[in-house]
Amino acid sequence: MLNWAILFFIVAIIAGVFGFGGIASASAGVAQILFVLFLILFVVAMVVRALKGRTP
Repeated sequence: MLNWAILFFIVAIIAGVFGFGGIASASAGVAQILFVLFLILFVVAMVVRALKGRTP
């Protein structure tokens, strides 16, 4: 998922350089959503792993 976020970020940068504002904006929005989703899932996985490690 982080790979997709980075890919969309790169597409947004390239589209912005070439003047495609709509595509750059949409791609940056998708990259932000994917990155936030990645962070949420990462934190949930760390909490679950910590709780699972405490249970005998």
